[in-house]
Amino acid sequence: MSTKTDTPRDPGSAEGGSDLGAAGSQLSTAPTEDATFPSLGPLGWARWFWRQLTSMRVALLLLFLLSIGAIPGSLIPQTSVDPVKVDQFKADHSTLAGIYDKLGMFHVYSSVWFSAIYLLLFISLIGCIVPRSWQFVGQLRGRPPAAPRRLTRLPAYTTWRTDAAPEEVLGAAGRLLKKRHFRAHREDSAVAAEKGYLREVGNLVFHVALIVMLVAFAVGGLWKSEGNKLITEGDGFANSLTQYDEFKSGPFYDTDDMEPFGFKLDRFDATYERTGPQRGTPRTYRAQISYFLGADGKQHKSAIEVNKPLDIAGNKVYLLSHGYSPVVTVKDGRGKTVYHGATAFLPADPKNLTSTGVVKVPGAQTEDGKRNQLGFQAMFVPTFGGRGTGSMFSQFPALDFPVLSVNAYHGDLGLDSGLPQSVYKLDTKRLKKYQDGKGGILKKMLLPKDRVERHAGSKNKSAVRAAEAQTTMKLPNGEGSITFEGVKSWASFKVSHQPGNGLALTGAVAALLGLAGSLFIQRRRVWVRAEQGADGVTVVEMAALGRSESARLPEELAHLAGELWPDAPVAPPATEPAPDTEDPAEPTDSDGPADPSEGARA
Repeated sequence: MSTKTDTPRDPGSAEGGSDLGAAGSQLSTAPTEDATFPSLGPLGWARWFWRQLTSMRVALLLLFLLSIGAIPGSLIPQTSVDPVKVDQFKADHSTLAGIYDKLGMFHVYSSVWFSAIYLLLFISLIGCIVPRSWQFVGQLRGRPPAAPRRLTRLPAYTTWRTDAAPEEVLGAAGRLLKKRHFRAHREDSAVAAEKGYLREVGNLVFHVALIVMLVAFAVGGLWKSEGNKLITEGDGFANSLTQYDEFKSGPFYDTDDMEPFGFKLDRFDATYERTGPQRGTPRTYRAQISYFLGADGKQHKSAIEVNKPLDIAGNKVYLLSHGYSPVVTVKDGRGKTVYHGATAFLPADPKNLTSTGVVKVPGAQTEDGKRNQLGFQAMFVPTFGGRGTGSMFSQFPALDFPVLSVNAYHGDLGLDSGLPQSVYKLDTKRLKKYQDGKGGILKKMLLPKDRVERHAGSKNKSAVRAAEAQTTMKLPNGEGSITFEGVKSWASFKVSHQPGNGLALTGAVAALLGLAGSLFIQRRRVWVRAEQGADGVTVVEMAALGRSESARLPEELAHLAGELWPDAPVAPPATEPAPDTEDPAEPTDSDGPADPSEGARA
């Protein structure tokens, strides 16, 4: 006897369907895959992309990406802010700098990816606001919706009976609601009112303010200008392109439209803490200037301090830094003065102002009239701290004991090559060192002549000769000398023109006000219905509905009911039982689930 076992077949398969017939085809619940979908086409895809871009979800995502994208601009040195730090970063991190350079991390705010996020956010906000604005205008022009058929289903509800006529109750309710700044109108046997439109206004103001801020940033980036200028005491500055040490501007800024103004640094006042853990910390840091506006403008006196810029013709002048300019006199081999003036030295130690600088003298000659350009590398300390060690360092930023250490070179400064050179560096490729008697480079520490002479006295000839030896370094073979005359202070200023700052501030304030309104103002609706019952007594119903849940809604409705009671006092209880008849004016409720949106369109 043989036994045959068949493997069960899939009812949805072809064989199963043939074995079981039409009934077998009903056993599978899998949907048939013969449905075809229409192709969106280019217009459909464009419409879909626009709807996604103008959704609030995408706008918030782009705003988040913009804030994330601004982080590298704060942590990584930017070319537009400090190109020196960018070069130093590239030198210290060669591999990482290459990656950053490809990603545009050294110019974040002008990079392609940041600009793309910026523009998409701008378009998204406009796409969000315009439809909502039209919708809000339609709501303002419309009326509050009619009262729902069953007010008992609303979250806040109260009712009572009164002897006042329905017309009197409704009239009093309308006056009360309008007095409380509700938009109210009467329809049939009810008064409908609505309040809190400023919530949506605040929401729209917030989004419009964001657009205003984006526009302000764009205007500030496209029409801005920013330049730095280092000025020594007694020198001045005029607002022209050639006067700046460094100048940057937006692509739409026109240098021909620069405002005619200028200023002169009269004096720089600086005092420092001399004792305690904050020794050397500035206490007074002020630039006393004289400025003018216009070609023939009147001189005005003013002071510029840190975080207290001077506003001139829409430009802000900021005080950036301070240093010293040693005053030197250089004579060549003929005994002729070929250079006299103050040379700005840049601080190598920002705390105690140990500074370095160079003096270039291209017009010097030897005793027999041959060309002999001179160059001096020097270090300046305002308070010499290397006594007895031969080293140069400053131990305090004030001019307590100024010393200038000088090295001398001669030959070709390279100024005739046509290549630009820094005024703070000396190119020694074509220069020769002056040698001292021991075969080393000629160098000497000099004291300021004005201080030494005051100390020695002009009538003491030997003291004067000793002072001259302390203040002057003579070059070998009678090829000249350099004398340390004194010290002046310099100050560095930044002149900034940012046309979008006022607009950005307005947008920021409006955004805060709009956000506060959208968070703390609640939009709500109130209905008052008054109908006369079969026994001649008026039944008053009041109900309220908010756009969002709020514990204050029942409280506000209770206050409104309390103010309405004097015009619709509670009727005394009936002495006889009311007939057992159904009063159509009585509020009725059902056992079904509540539907707050019924008739309210909330």
